[in-house]
Amino acid sequence: MNAIRSRWLTRMAEDIGKSNLESSSASTTSRGFWPSVLRWIPSSTDHIINAEKRLLSLVKTPYAQEQVNIGSGPPDSKVRWFRSSSNEPRFINTVTFDSKDDSPTLVMVHGYAASQGFFFRNFDALASRFRVIAIDQLGWGGSSRPDFTCRSTEETEAWFIDSFEEWRKAKNLSNFILLGHSFGGYVASKYALKHPEHVNHLILVGPAGFSSESERITKFLSTWKGSILNQIWESNFTPQKIIRGLGPWGPDMVLKYTSARFVTYTTGETLTESESRLLTDYVYHTLAAKASGELCLKYIFSFGGLPRSPLLHSASEWKVPTTFIYGFQDWMNYEGAQEARKQMKVPCEILRVPQAGHFVFIDNPSGFHSAVFYACRRFLRPDPDSESLPEGLTSA
Repeated sequence: MNAIRSRWLTRMAEDIGKSNLESSSASTTSRGFWPSVLRWIPSSTDHIINAEKRLLSLVKTPYAQEQVNIGSGPPDSKVRWFRSSSNEPRFINTVTFDSKDDSPTLVMVHGYAASQGFFFRNFDALASRFRVIAIDQLGWGGSSRPDFTCRSTEETEAWFIDSFEEWRKAKNLSNFILLGHSFGGYVASKYALKHPEHVNHLILVGPAGFSSESERITKFLSTWKGSILNQIWESNFTPQKIIRGLGPWGPDMVLKYTSARFVTYTTGETLTESESRLLTDYVYHTLAAKASGELCLKYIFSFGGLPRSPLLHSASEWKVPTTFIYGFQDWMNYEGAQEARKQMKVPCEILRVPQAGHFVFIDNPSGFHSAVFYACRRFLRPDPDSESLPEGLTSA
């Protein structure tokens, strides 16, 4: 089954054991005088930001971290969080790395159940050529986590697209390269469709939303197992609920997951002990915090990771040159990108990176960097047409 987030859920569930504990409410702020060790969920917004700082201490390039105020929303927005009765402002957690004054801007958007710190192995290399800005999407990481009250695919897409656009305005950005991974690739694509005037080039890394496989999923849903799993999916059960339900045992369970995913199963550049420890700490705090953006899942995808609003259907409307990047062992099928390319009227190429899976930028960072530099050669080279495909990469 070529599942997108359902595979993530299944793998996480298998790694941390077959637990179906109900989640308790996770506060995103410090809880008075109670020390972290005495809380059922030993996390908070401060914990997230501090864990981020510890993880990014591995990065040599100086950076600035800020909470960008995106306000309470555009006046005419139909997104429910914009209509908060309190009208409290929302914030997007942002890191910007030092760069040369004439460097092109590269904005990086993380995927589902992730946050900007997942790119920690890439910031140094990319900052040598770009002005790199990475964000936590609304409802993720160290960004604001408003109650998620969307009830349709349209509302849910607007939650992410409109908040990103408000962030862009607050940062006074235009003419940037936009990179999105997995679900972040879906959001980046939808944003570029709505606001193509701001995006010079689109880089989609193992993007969600292009899969067109349905026959196998439909067949599976007719079984009793498929029916049960579909009911769980429609109830909006997420991997994060397991972590919260485990309370003080959550960090150990996340360690089992990250060790399995980024150490045992990787085929590329294995994480060092320090990288693994800091990434695990960071992942735990981002997963255990208040549920918000994670609840988008059932409104964007049906069971099996099939998009409710497939990007394939809008491929002919693409207005931004696009590069797809996949790991050789990525569970996302690059054939969906091939189908989309047939309909696109803009330049499009598909690159595959060896010794890498879905988290290609963690599994094989050097191969990933080569792919990004090649994708952006017209912004980085005086004679881009003369550049050949880097060794090791494959063009699909």
